[in-house]
Amino acid sequence: MNDLAPLLTPEGRALLDEVRGTAPADELAVATRLRRGHPAGLVSAALGQARLRQRAAAKFGAEDAERMFFTPNGVEQSTRASVAAYRAERLRALGVTSVADLCCGIGGDAIALARAGIRVLAVDRDPLTAAAARANAEALGLAGLIDVREADVTEVDTASYDAVFVDPARRGGRGRIFDPEAYSPPLSWAVRAALKAPHAALKVAPGIPHEAVPAEAEAEWISDGGDVKEAVLWFGTAPGAVRATLLPGPRSLLGRGLPDPDVRSVGRYLYEPDGAVIRAHLVAEAAEALDGGLIDPTIAYVTADALRATPYATAYEITDRLPFNVKKLKALLREREVGILTVKKRGSAVEPEELRRKALPKPQGPHSVTVFLTRVAGAPTMLLGRPAGLT
Repeated sequence: MNDLAPLLTPEGRALLDEVRGTAPADELAVATRLRRGHPAGLVSAALGQARLRQRAAAKFGAEDAERMFFTPNGVEQSTRASVAAYRAERLRALGVTSVADLCCGIGGDAIALARAGIRVLAVDRDPLTAAAARANAEALGLAGLIDVREADVTEVDTASYDAVFVDPARRGGRGRIFDPEAYSPPLSWAVRAALKAPHAALKVAPGIPHEAVPAEAEAEWISDGGDVKEAVLWFGTAPGAVRATLLPGPRSLLGRGLPDPDVRSVGRYLYEPDGAVIRAHLVAEAAEALDGGLIDPTIAYVTADALRATPYATAYEITDRLPFNVKKLKALLREREVGILTVKKRGSAVEPEELRRKALPKPQGPHSVTVFLTRVAGAPTMLLGRPAGLT
């Protein structure tokens, strides 16, 4: 995996075709057979690439992933294709025709930008990563729009480009990096690079503190299929704006600086805001549209007496409210013949799997229940309900 060149030869490509879709349990037998006619190192590299392609299918789709080249870090850290496509379309709508993609990785964002018709300079200082980005541009027929350069991004002149996109490395030898100044390159450098361009987008961790967002930036939190994927700091758009964007869609909720919602007694319905809405601190905006309030001043669950459609939260009909008590919950589940128990928590130290094991050791019947482990007016509480069927 330290050199892609052998896999790009006719022999390497033929091996990649032959090992496509190999199941983990079959790898040893396949490797033994293929090593009779091919170098052992090349066979191992092909099987390793096949495993990475299988993992990457969730992000890039099987059709693209089967043609692309990956590194282990590239699969882990690359942008999901749907998110990259949304960002590329937003840049295109701003009139951007060329982008300097700094810290391009294996090229996921560069591919989306090129497919939006944008010319891309893709830069990464790691030789293997840059080689993967170049191979991917060629494999997907985008080499004419993507120029891959192996270089230190801090030394690249971006003056001739309409926009800058920076995706700093947020993982180190000990795992995820939470301090934006410990990114590589640091967030402060990325902000300076952004301010030199007409437009810019900086990809950051969704847990970035709001106080770390520069005054010149618009902050956007993005979720895909209900999972929060990233935050983006936009320059040259709407300084100070805050946005939560949900994919597919896209659907965007803009902040209006509303005060925190009032705390209310638990009503008939409980709304669980999308993670991007919570990260963007826009629960108040979501609650206002629902004519709802909070169940507790510190908990991001919205309660209301009426059921209203919203893309920004999932609605549940609440049937029971109990103080936290595992024995009472177990008895209630048995009485109602519950066989499927979904456990959600917010503001509780109890692990969902632990509660599920204790409260429903054996399925009791055909019915399903969702239990929320949370706090209501400061007290540990269990709210039982079911999806309301309208979101």
